Amino acid sequence: MRLHKLYHLHRFSLLSLSLSLQPSQFSAVSAPTSVTVRHTVTMAAATTSSSSSSSRLRNLVPVSAVAAENGGASNGSVSSSVSSSATPAQDEDELAAGVGYRLPPLEIRDIVDAPPLPALSFSPFRDKILFLKRRALPPLAELARPEEKLAGIRIDGKCNTRSRMSFYTSIAIHQLLPDGTLGPEREVHGFTDGAKINFVTWSPDGRHLSFSVRVDEEDNSSSKLRVWVADVETGKARPLFENLDISLNAVFDNFVWLDNSSLLVSTIPLSRRDPPKKPIVPFGPKIQSNEQKNVIQVRTFQDLLKDEYDADLFDYYATSQLVLASLDGIVKEIGPPAVYTSMDPSPDQNYILISTIHRPYSFIVPCGRFPKKVDIWTADGRFVRELCDLPLAEDIPIASNSVRKGTRSINWRADKPSTLYWVETQDGGDAKVEVSPRDIIYTQPAEPLDSEGPEVLHKLDLRYGGISWCDDSLALVYESWYKTRRIRTWVISPGSKDISPRILFDRSSEDVYSDPGSPMLRRTPAGTYVIAKIKKENDEGTYLLLNGSGATPEGNIPFLDLFNIDTGDKERIWKSDKEKYYETVVALMSDEKEGDLLIDQLKILTSKESKTENTQYYLLSWPEKKACQITNFPHPYPQLESLQKEMVRYQRKDGVQLTATLYLPPGYDPSKDGPLPCLIWSYPGEFKSKDAAGQVRGSPNEFAGIGPTSALLWLVRRHGSPCLFAILSGPTIPIIGEGDEEANDRYVEQLVASAEAAVEEVLRRGVAHPNKIAVGGHSYGAFMTANLLAHAPHLFCCGIARSGAYNRTLTPFGDEKAFADDVAVDGEGNAYVTDIKGNKIWKVGADGKLVSIIRSPLFTAKEWYKNLVGLNGIVYHPDGFLLVIHTFSGNLLKIDLSMGEEVVKLVKVVGGPLTFGDGIELLSPTKLVVAGNPSARLVESSDGWETASLVATFYGPKHRLATAATVKDGRVYLNHLIGMGYPKKKHTLVEAVF
Repeated sequence: MRLHKLYHLHRFSLLSLSLSLQPSQFSAVSAPTSVTVRHTVTMAAATTSSSSSSSRLRNLVPVSAVAAENGGASNGSVSSSVSSSATPAQDEDELAAGVGYRLPPLEIRDIVDAPPLPALSFSPFRDKILFLKRRALPPLAELARPEEKLAGIRIDGKCNTRSRMSFYTSIAIHQLLPDGTLGPEREVHGFTDGAKINFVTWSPDGRHLSFSVRVDEEDNSSSKLRVWVADVETGKARPLFENLDISLNAVFDNFVWLDNSSLLVSTIPLSRRDPPKKPIVPFGPKIQSNEQKNVIQVRTFQDLLKDEYDADLFDYYATSQLVLASLDGIVKEIGPPAVYTSMDPSPDQNYILISTIHRPYSFIVPCGRFPKKVDIWTADGRFVRELCDLPLAEDIPIASNSVRKGTRSINWRADKPSTLYWVETQDGGDAKVEVSPRDIIYTQPAEPLDSEGPEVLHKLDLRYGGISWCDDSLALVYESWYKTRRIRTWVISPGSKDISPRILFDRSSEDVYSDPGSPMLRRTPAGTYVIAKIKKENDEGTYLLLNGSGATPEGNIPFLDLFNIDTGDKERIWKSDKEKYYETVVALMSDEKEGDLLIDQLKILTSKESKTENTQYYLLSWPEKKACQITNFPHPYPQLESLQKEMVRYQRKDGVQLTATLYLPPGYDPSKDGPLPCLIWSYPGEFKSKDAAGQVRGSPNEFAGIGPTSALLWLVRRHGSPCLFAILSGPTIPIIGEGDEEANDRYVEQLVASAEAAVEEVLRRGVAHPNKIAVGGHSYGAFMTANLLAHAPHLFCCGIARSGAYNRTLTPFGDEKAFADDVAVDGEGNAYVTDIKGNKIWKVGADGKLVSIIRSPLFTAKEWYKNLVGLNGIVYHPDGFLLVIHTFSGNLLKIDLSMGEEVVKLVKVVGGPLTFGDGIELLSPTKLVVAGNPSARLVESSDGWETASLVATFYGPKHRLATAATVKDGRVYLNHLIGMGYPKKKHTLVEAVF
């Protein structure tokens, strides 16, 4: 009987493992019988019982057991040479002792070190494009910089910003010519060579750029961030402030254009001195009490405040002084120093919505739940009125769709000059309370008359999910309820009380085949985004553009429908080529002028890719629908240009239809070359019905993006010679709980059945050797891996459990299963926590109480297997919305919070997939870093994240997996786990250079 040796990797690259798949070469190591794990703590192997551990765990090769091969060598910092005759035990000892970094084989290095593509950003009037250039990899010194872990966030004290910031190295401007081609490159200049650039933002009129700059100093650290502006026509840049002592405080918000010539900047107070010193003697004992004896369930958060010193330190770094600065050099401080978390100008630029957090702070919840105050100021800093002052939120129910009490989702109407809207719960924020209505949406002018109270806009029986504004005659309101997977879209007329609201769509969020698509938005002269109305010649109807993913049993076939909002009639005016290519609609490009858009003058930006051709961008113009290619990015890894990819379909023994993507090496022929070692990499997903679980998601024609943590790297890796690998990526592993049954009630049974079906399929095709099949997964996929090796030892010879979460006692109690993964904090101190199992987002107020639960059909991937690992990394954008990544599907979602309700939209990303994305972080308002597999991908948007482009990929250290990204001083740092196996585990920070 063979002994399974299961390695649990935390934030670890797949490159850290080399699978020999020959168990006899390695000695058995018994696993501990019990462990407890937190999200940031490495966990040792876990088994069901000590007596069964030796019979249920097989061999998984530790990284130290694999000598540097094919050119592997030291990076120069620490010797990493290992004798080829070293035993696994010796190698494990060396790993525990801190042996240095190793290089992967040359063929993998070539992929990881390939120069990244620039990020793209379109001007407000769609006439210019920025190419934001970056490095491939960050230096270790950048990743090793100290950071303060306070109130759920990590701060680089030297730069006074979030830690681990990536950065751009240069900005190039291209004119988008009338024929769709690009003009010559004009580089922004004026700053020091080697400067690190962040937060690149267009002025409303597109004539200037604003960005932050930091430079390396003599002690190998970075300077404070300073705000620069550049003239777009000349490319010449200069500091915004003549006073070099004025530095940016980017712990929360950073700066925002108030109009075409002035910015509101969050700065470090000039009166600030040295940081507080930790007292030798504590302030006093740590006391936590619950005098009211309320039972409060709180999630396990990381990096919380520990004592009063931490609270003082948080105040020190987070406190800002707001400064009004004009391009002509006028500088004016407005408001007192405070912990400003967001500053949102009204569309007419007359008011500013200001959010702050204040004491009392909490030691059990992050800053998003701290007390939050929202005020309205005039644009010149005069206080107008207080909208709300929410208390500390520590008691929000954890049941799905529970929310924070009181006012939430305060935002400006995108279609009005200065009108606010917000939501108030009627159930006390507790989803278990039965009440109708459950949420009420209110609206009110910024400065109402004395007799003008808030006006009820709409009432909802489900939980509010956002609003898409158009004008006084049209807005779409979204609501959903997770337990039933129900989602509804309402049509309302905000300016006409005599027109009753009506339901436009009422469907299941799991049913991707019935997804009608999302309305496309257009930019207004004020810089906001509203629903685009389309006009047809000699037709008085009101038409919208519905942009959909087009899920079908044959895979996704994206489409664009012309939709009559009054009659419900549809006309499909564009769809992707399903035979060879995968095309998507990225953005509306004909919205540079105000007013309704004529269908014959429509212009859109599309992306196009195939199995072997990486993403390129095109301008598609009506009425001829002529496509003009505007990019010509080279293939990122030409050595895999002939990679074999196929979407395979098979069936579980209970009849559930399953799908997966099979990757085979270039030139491989199973009839001639025989079966290969095979890695099955997956992530389970939960569903309420078998039909939904069996729906096909994704496209067989999508380009295979490969990053430094991607399992696909094994397709170019040769373990010895001539051994190649087959990869079965993303096989659906649905865990179904129909009716009153919960998915986890039959977790092991369904997990094993899905794995058996996947293994049977690769064996039937003759591409996998029955004794050389490995299984792996990240996070919840690691939990899957551990269970499969324990309960299905006949299927797999080894497994990779990366960044696993195994202590299921952390799953909240209630009416459903859940798993909290990542958190973001908005400018008002609200925390948004993703649930990777339930595909929902908990909104937690600054008082620590659950405000609401954000649900949307878009949170659930069409393929059930892609929901095994769902909503993961999340980040708050200073413009008042959230961006969240769905790990297995790779979907990037935008959750607009600025309208007083959470409006969920799918961001159309071109340039490559974002599958297996984990932690995300904003590099600037237009750039997003997605950590995961590959280590980091840089995504850029020029239209407020309605659409985006994958512009660069960073491949981190081999044998590592990136699970979190942090941006600090314009640089991006990735958290990788290093070391696997016993007895110790470590983390390493790597700078991602794009």
